Amino acid sequence: MDLDTVRTFVAAADAGQFQEAAAELAITQQAVSKRIATLERNLGVRLFTRTPRGAELTIDGQAFLPHARELLRVAERAAASVRTGHRPLRVDVIASRVAPSGLMRGFHRAHPEIDLDVLMLFDIQTAVAAIRSGEIDASFRAVAAPGRPLPEDIESVRVLDEPLQLLTGPSHALAGARSVPLARLAGHRIWMPGIVPGTEWAAYYDDLVAEFGLTIEATGPNFGSDALLDTVADTPALATFMGEHTRLVWPADHGLRRIPVTDPTPVYPHSLLWHRDNPHPALATLRAHLATPATGHHAAAGTWVPSWVMPR
Repeated sequence: MDLDTVRTFVAAADAGQFQEAAAELAITQQAVSKRIATLERNLGVRLFTRTPRGAELTIDGQAFLPHARELLRVAERAAASVRTGHRPLRVDVIASRVAPSGLMRGFHRAHPEIDLDVLMLFDIQTAVAAIRSGEIDASFRAVAAPGRPLPEDIESVRVLDEPLQLLTGPSHALAGARSVPLARLAGHRIWMPGIVPGTEWAAYYDDLVAEFGLTIEATGPNFGSDALLDTVADTPALATFMGEHTRLVWPADHGLRRIPVTDPTPVYPHSLLWHRDNPHPALATLRAHLATPATGHHAAAGTWVPSWVMPR
């Protein structure tokens, strides 16, 4: 059903005259008559009766009027849901407990007036495709992995360098250390079952292993962070890497330790990705928020990132 025709019917019903409806809609009276005739033909009923005073609704017209109003309201809500500045800002944070999720919580606290849709997409190819199609407005990623440059229409800016920490159980050989040099981790088993080949974080840890002679095991099924914490707590020979801003809660009897890694400190580089032609006004607000010193943190000298990571 043509919405212009429905809108003309409602205007004529409210005005009681085709001439007034034409003036309101900025069309000719003849156009109003044609639209009403088309609608009546499609519905198979008469909607108006001509009178000396103008046009009165028939019984069928009276029955159709509330539904016509609802059609127009639904159409307006549908348009508003995607209209720039009126729909929520859609942002991919990868997972609920990692640093990007914390960045978006901070953004929401600073700008509660901005509606947000927070999504969790798995890999960078999926995220980039969603940005280019308009499904999402932005994504947090480490870019760009070797051999996979970003498309020319995707912009990015590095917003957070997150130091890695060593997570151990209470019986691990390094559990009592206040900090541990990265070179000292050579020979220790670091278990990270969540590493998936082909992802940007897999490329990051591959380079970390190659440069510092570490042993990172990604064997076994990934049952999630709770199972990882249980295993590390119970296995003196195992440790894992964890981002400084990763939010986890574990039972008190686990006795887990989070130990800073130094000389150098490996930092995981989080960048914000978006389409260069995206006009959503809240996207500019998000970028400005992430650029403030109180929000973003860029690690200083004495840190390490792979050579393929985009510069600050």
